Amino acid sequence: MILRAHERATRAAMPSIIQAQGGRPAARENFMNTTPLLASLFGYKAWANEELLAQMRSLDAQAHGEHLHAALRTLNHTFVVDRIFAAHLTGAQHDYAATNTNDTPGLDELQSALARSDRWYVDYVAGLTPAELAQHVRFTFTDGLAGRMSREEILAHLITHGGYHRGAIGRILLQASVPPPRDTYTVFLHRTQPERRSAG
Repeated sequence: MILRAHERATRAAMPSIIQAQGGRPAARENFMNTTPLLASLFGYKAWANEELLAQMRSLDAQAHGEHLHAALRTLNHTFVVDRIFAAHLTGAQHDYAATNTNDTPGLDELQSALARSDRWYVDYVAGLTPAELAQHVRFTFTDGLAGRMSREEILAHLITHGGYHRGAIGRILLQASVPPPRDTYTVFLHRTQPERRSAG
């Protein structure tokens, strides 16, 4: 479902051509439309989360309870940050006082919540215009400090933030002798678009 939505969004959004005037960058609205790339990256993020959760199910709760707990805490942190920034992007309020929750969700609960959140981002990014991506959003971090980022910067942060913490969970899996998933962007592109493997 998520991958099909991502593919539709990518095909629907056509990039514009970067223009320059007098050797200087053109106005922001003439810059290349990054919506297709962001749509692809959020489709990848959703897929990578699913791959990671599948491997986390290989952790024996009795033998590797500490590893499972650490992995769940880390992945829940990325979910909470995603929801905090979803509120910032839409001008809504959120109820998070920190970038993680006191209680640690179970695997099923977290997987369901992540899937809904990832689907939201795939749909959200698909509807953005280049002008909306360039808009700056003012918000307050959970530590009380003020922040201001463009929508494009926020979305890029969420992609890199998620990748960083998936890597940390990969190390946790290795410590429990569970191989981490092959969840790189290249694997995602070629698995979801097998025509890329053709020699032509």
